[in-house]
Amino acid sequence: MSSSTIALNREAKHEYFIEERFEAGMVLQGWEVKSLRANRLNLKDSYIIVKNGELWLLGAHISPLLTASTHINPDPTRTRKLLMHREQINRMIGSVERKGFTIVPLAMYWKQGRAKVEIALVKGKQEHDKRATVKDREWQRDKARIMKGGARDV
Repeated sequence: MSSSTIALNREAKHEYFIEERFEAGMVLQGWEVKSLRANRLNLKDSYIIVKNGELWLLGAHISPLLTASTHINPDPTRTRKLLMHREQINRMIGSVERKGFTIVPLAMYWKQGRAKVEIALVKGKQEHDKRATVKDREWQRDKARIMKGGARDV
């Protein structure tokens, strides 16, 4: 995880086939930016919906800092609007409605001082696909170990 990465959604790579990736900005409140700087974000159960031609991030949990302002009431799981170009949003909406894709967040990171979300069009994996993915990952790890000379008894 690089220094600019705030959080990753590791579960998404296990649960879905990733078809296409996009970068989106986010509308945040001040306390949320401070919490993101302290890496207090969980993307595990988050997802993205389309409402009125706009993309909204649901379920992302940003834990408020203890030093948050007293005149606001922080909501850790509030719905957050995503900012993208209209053509990209229209293409994603078309894929979701016609081709049965889902939109999920993969990562959140800092880019030129702004919080960005990497989102992806995905298709769900079935159980046998997940097992095949795990088997392939383990084989790649074993192959690298063998090539390095670490596994002598294979």
